[in-house]
Amino acid sequence: MERNENISILSVNISLKKGTVKTPVNKIVVDAMGVVDDAHAGDWHRQVSLLGKESFDKFSQTAGRKIEFGEFAENITTEGMELFKTTPGDRFIIGNVELEVTQIGKKCHGTSCAIFKEVGNCVMPKEGIFCKVIRPGEIVAGDRMVYEPQVL
Repeated sequence: MERNENISILSVNISLKKGTVKTPVNKIVVDAMGVVDDAHAGDWHRQVSLLGKESFDKFSQTAGRKIEFGEFAENITTEGMELFKTTPGDRFIIGNVELEVTQIGKKCHGTSCAIFKEVGNCVMPKEGIFCKVIRPGEIVAGDRMVYEPQVL
């Protein structure tokens, strides 16, 4: 994929417990452990989760209802690129923040996932992406995100 400078941050979201929907907030602060005050922060490879509105739109049709930002437990909701087409090692730059893609998709939590309980399916196992923090900072809805593919 090519560099993309036209990605919008639509929502930033936090949850205090794993397996629950995240709540949209005014801003998130990311540090070396991930999103400050988020249940998924830690010293591991899935510090920050992202999901594109493009994935939301497809899943909303399947679910038969509008899905709200944060319902898939993503920290950052974007628009302007199918994020799941990235590759581990690719980077995202949001202002001063830099994130590195570490994983595409994940094992489904099944019945311990709020959206799965309601709908019987979830998009995160196939289209959610996970990153580690390379450079910390602050992210707010309305920020622009730049996609930098890994140079091989």
